[in-house]
Amino acid sequence: MWTEKLQVQGPYNFDLVLERLSLDPLQVVDFSNRTVKVPLYIEKEPIVLQVQAIGNIEDPSFIIKGHSEEDKFKALERLKKVFHWHQPLEGVSRHFRESDLREIFEEHRGTAIVLDFDYYSCLVKCIIHQQLNLSFAHTLTERFVKTFGYQIEGAWFYPTPETTAQLQIEQLRAIQFSRRKAEYVIGLSEQIIQGQLNLGIMDKLSDQEVMDTLIKIRGIGRWTAENFLLFGLGRPNLFPKADIGIQNALKILYGLPQKPTQEEMESYSVNWAPYLSYASLYLWRSIEKRSEKK
Repeated sequence: MWTEKLQVQGPYNFDLVLERLSLDPLQVVDFSNRTVKVPLYIEKEPIVLQVQAIGNIEDPSFIIKGHSEEDKFKALERLKKVFHWHQPLEGVSRHFRESDLREIFEEHRGTAIVLDFDYYSCLVKCIIHQQLNLSFAHTLTERFVKTFGYQIEGAWFYPTPETTAQLQIEQLRAIQFSRRKAEYVIGLSEQIIQGQLNLGIMDKLSDQEVMDTLIKIRGIGRWTAENFLLFGLGRPNLFPKADIGIQNALKILYGLPQKPTQEEMESYSVNWAPYLSYASLYLWRSIEKRSEKK
């Protein structure tokens, strides 16, 4: 067992990060101790780390606990990227202070883009979430993982591509997958294990190269590819205009009688670059918070 203390440049609101993580029933979040268990693959081996916040928004710090000293360095490097500890958020906050999103950014100040814990689970989750309301999307993902995945130290790992590729469509239909969605998830897994899709090189490709690679795969369109770029790779300038949540958030923000058009969304967001991913996150957060208050 090893323990490491990390100091991060503020602002960074880990309590709001935990709040957003807790929307996913697969996440092992403990609000009272300000911890989350993080399932990772390091050199293709599953490990679980515990992350605990001990600082505050302006002076954030964390205690990280793991088991294998051999994995420690790579595990910490991955954690820094997953929780966005490698790049200070002050510049992002400053960018939006004079924008139409200033009140949302002030309310959720220090909320970071937290990545999915591995590329494969990110893509699978995006496919499962397609065209579903958020509540049922989480339920369906939870069923998939708890039926076919596995647990280590209380943390859930998605089934591996090798496991999923061996599933029959009817096994997924039994947990309420549509036939088409079952085909997509199994097909994606088959492409990975057959070497037709190499997720390991994705972080070396440009946004457009990633997009071009992914949309060739059956079941992956622009929305899924953009979400992978944002929550898989952590790219900073993504604004999924087809996302219903973002459309609803903009409708509320600007008091529109209906959802904005693509052209209106383009007009609203023109000054938000090069941090469109953060605009997306905070707009999502604004309607999630609204839903929690009901």
